[in-house]
Amino acid sequence: MAQLDVRQKLEILADAAKYDASCASSGTSKRDSRGAAKGIGSTEGMGICHAYAPDGRCISLLKILLTNSCIFDCHYCINRKSSNVRRARFTAKEVVDLTLAFYRRNYIEGLFLSSGIIRSSDYTMEQLVEVARSLREDHQFRGYIHLKTIPDADPGLIEAAGRHADRISINVELPTAAGLERLAPDKSVSRIRGAMAGMKTAIEDGKDASRRYRSAPKFAPAGQSTQMIVGADAANDRDIVHTASGLYDRFALRRVYYSAFSPIPDASAVLPLKRPPLMREHRLYQSDWLMRFYGYRPAEVAQATDEQGMLPLDIDPKLAWALKAREQFPVDVNTAPRELLLRVPGLGVKAVDAVIASRRWRKLSLADVGRLSRSIAKLRPFIVTTDWRPTALIDRIDLRTRVTEQLELFGA
Repeated sequence: MAQLDVRQKLEILADAAKYDASCASSGTSKRDSRGAAKGIGSTEGMGICHAYAPDGRCISLLKILLTNSCIFDCHYCINRKSSNVRRARFTAKEVVDLTLAFYRRNYIEGLFLSSGIIRSSDYTMEQLVEVARSLREDHQFRGYIHLKTIPDADPGLIEAAGRHADRISINVELPTAAGLERLAPDKSVSRIRGAMAGMKTAIEDGKDASRRYRSAPKFAPAGQSTQMIVGADAANDRDIVHTASGLYDRFALRRVYYSAFSPIPDASAVLPLKRPPLMREHRLYQSDWLMRFYGYRPAEVAQATDEQGMLPLDIDPKLAWALKAREQFPVDVNTAPRELLLRVPGLGVKAVDAVIASRRWRKLSLADVGRLSRSIAKLRPFIVTTDWRPTALIDRIDLRTRVTEQLELFGA
């Protein structure tokens, strides 16, 4: 490991970081070094790891591990202690120098830093914090920093990470306690959730201090996030939705990320032989979106699952729910409140807002709604307009088949 140069280390540790999905830079405070401001870097602008902010901006981050060596032996992790992979390790100074060099070349706008655990949780966390501290204090770096923290580390170290990083993430790893105990025996649900609770309290205290004192330093302004591996254990989609909802409620998370399990070299015999369909990961993100932005309760999302607790792969969760809750439809787009319009398959948040704005001035026809949405084929059975009423269409036994065929026909 000592004989590797920085470029070789970067090749190994950037590749090792690709399994971490929780990489996004939205929600932080605005900082830059333009004008009279000191330092270098910015949390804004156009940009290697590409993440997208809610407004559609593409954010480029240097996404690496401090090291892919680890004293833990989690079955699903390619960097586990018993894995036969090429190992590498950066020093804190090397990560700082790389970040600054990439930024000066306009390759990146920030850093996403995670790590395997070396020596101890506290030692590794000290190295991660030192990277962020040096960037902020020694080099006045004002770009985005996302640190993946270690739940077993001393709470003081995790709090120190929050003083320098924009976002903190603590991975729950697996959806159920049973799955974690079986596949990651070195990790503990109680320690993970205890660390998340401590971070929530620290973030709330930071916000309170900022309201009281203008000079109070920002504390993890982009909040905290987590990641769950999908398909490595027996948890179904209903279990995952329930766990995600509980995490949002208890710890005020900004995001729960889902990462489809990927078979790894020299895999443990307790792991599945093949990865789950990538569409499953996509459907879970859609269900997450329904809870965060469309007002769906976890029990309603669970309604969209089948007898085995799995979301359908051929249609999205919103359509699957609507087909099982037909008594809610059709919805009159000219009179229905916003919360009901958000339940209509094919109407997104922007389309609903456009419908509400447009109907102040005129009654909407089917063609009008079609111009405001992406899929009139999906909408037709679920809405009423001035010139359209689905009559018995919503009650048809074969409605799912008809809607699916129309979506395929129109490429929606």
